[in-house]
Amino acid sequence: GGEKPAVEGATNGSKEQAAAAGDENTEEKSEDKPKEKAKAKAKAKEAKISSKKDDKVSAEPGSIAEPGSHQAVAVLGIALIAVGEDIGAEMSLRSFNHLLRYGDPVIRRAVPLALALLSTSNPQLPILDTLSKFSHDSDPTVARNAIFAMGVVGSGTNNSRLAGLLRNLAQFYHKEPQDLFMVRLAQGLTHLGKGTLTLNPFHSDRALLTPVAVAGLMAVLTSMLDASNTILKDAHYMLYYLTPAIQPRMLVTFDEELSPLSTTVRVGQAVDVVGQAGKPKTITGFQTHTTPVLLAYGERAELASEEYIPLTPVMEGFVICRKNPDYHE
Repeated sequence: GGEKPAVEGATNGSKEQAAAAGDENTEEKSEDKPKEKAKAKAKAKEAKISSKKDDKVSAEPGSIAEPGSHQAVAVLGIALIAVGEDIGAEMSLRSFNHLLRYGDPVIRRAVPLALALLSTSNPQLPILDTLSKFSHDSDPTVARNAIFAMGVVGSGTNNSRLAGLLRNLAQFYHKEPQDLFMVRLAQGLTHLGKGTLTLNPFHSDRALLTPVAVAGLMAVLTSMLDASNTILKDAHYMLYYLTPAIQPRMLVTFDEELSPLSTTVRVGQAVDVVGQAGKPKTITGFQTHTTPVLLAYGERAELASEEYIPLTPVMEGFVICRKNPDYHE
């Protein structure tokens, strides 16, 4: 009978030990709780920061992740349809004015690039004025695209008015490295090959289009839609896609032994003589030059004398001439 209290005492002792151990555990747990809370808070902060970063990427002007960015490609599509056809190009200018005035920011950013595609290496005053106006736009992406478009529109022309506009822009943006980069790029394009080259994809009296040249232009203009993540970031080599579009705009004549030949040519504005009877004049307001000579946009050349016969119907680029056996001075 004396054993039972001992057992009870033992059980009471074990209960006390268990209670003490429980208290210790709760103390440890209570010590761990602030640590866990701090860790959870830190994780939540990191998640917030990363989500903010993602928001920044998606909300970044001109980013592909921006909603409605597919409309920018449609704007380039308008220019691609109208390019090389004067009446269609004039009509599309009206559409572009509407888009610039009433379009979403995504659409407005694409319009300068579409104007560049529409009038490559042909600096028309209305287009230059429009681009010059938007080179000071409140949206920095529109301004950069307009500056780049000015370079494409005047590429290889040495246009003095455009060169002056770009010099003023260089002074205006001297503290903005991204915009200044675009200005320098446009200045380089304006004096492409010191004025002997062009980016215009049309050849053979503007009757034929070089698909490779258009592809090169489209690659650069499409990457300019998201310039902050491509050309202005780490994909600046995309500018090399302009290379397939570069072609010489000079007229050089050779004899049948391929030796350079200096002959007189008349250079003037091309006249559309399709469907006219007889032998209408193909150029108007011409000047007489000696080859080699540079041909501007919309100009055509013809031999001034009958001393030589060209072996090609189109006087453009490199032309081989044969001596006319019936020619007498």
